[in-house]
Amino acid sequence: MNGNHASTDKSRSGAGLGSAELRVLLVGDAMGRPGREVLARVLPTWRANGRAHVIIANGENSAAGKGITEKTAREMFEAGVDVITTGNHVWDNREVFQFIGNEPRVLRPANFALGMGIPGRGYGIFTAPGSGIKYAVVNLIGRVLMGPADCPFRTVRDILIEVRRETPIVFVDFHAEATSEKTAMGWFLDGLVTCVFGTHTHVLTADARLLHKGTAYITDIGMTGGMDSVIGMKFETVIDRFLRGMPAKYEVAERNPGMCGALVTVDTATGRAKAIEPVLERL
Repeated sequence: MNGNHASTDKSRSGAGLGSAELRVLLVGDAMGRPGREVLARVLPTWRANGRAHVIIANGENSAAGKGITEKTAREMFEAGVDVITTGNHVWDNREVFQFIGNEPRVLRPANFALGMGIPGRGYGIFTAPGSGIKYAVVNLIGRVLMGPADCPFRTVRDILIEVRRETPIVFVDFHAEATSEKTAMGWFLDGLVTCVFGTHTHVLTADARLLHKGTAYITDIGMTGGMDSVIGMKFETVIDRFLRGMPAKYEVAERNPGMCGALVTVDTATGRAKAIEPVLERL
């Protein structure tokens, strides 16, 4: 893992939090059963040795590579995940409607048709296990090369008015296709949130860094599951589709399992990031 470290300005109010460090592990999209099995094998170690105090994982592909169910969410929580974010595939499995309204730890993009009665929550305030430290997680979706959605920039700006009354520690999962849109969001929120991390493209990017005002940023935290794949799907089927242009059913890959993500170290007194490190673990 490569670190990106910088000093932080301690002048900002910590909303009653202490000066301790909080280590937050961000886990890239868990792909089906292989991804869930990786989490079950890897995350307990992160917990046991104190490498991570909080674990946030994207789970929109946890059910056979497309969508999320109550069962797959439960397995992720049992593995050690504290908060699950999602994206454009959140509604792909209709079982999601049976539980997402009653499970505050599973988020869907906050800028899905605001005010139209969409089930679920787009953000939440949570407490780190064993410490009492509050932190917020906001889930957004991009609009470039994606489906219809309200403006993510205006949406998060309004959300921050509320969540920053409770805590300066704010993590934003920006589920988007275009690197330009993700990078713009990072600079837009620099100094206002702890971390902006991208999901959706399933490829761990090499740009983890601290921005000028103390916000950690990475364009995409990759995926968790079979690494011998095309973004989590068996590469043989994908190659055949590219070659022949014929329809084919994608299958979740299993070979060479691993976990991608990032580890963010937070100054709890200021809510600013002290470091961000990319994570790549192979089983």
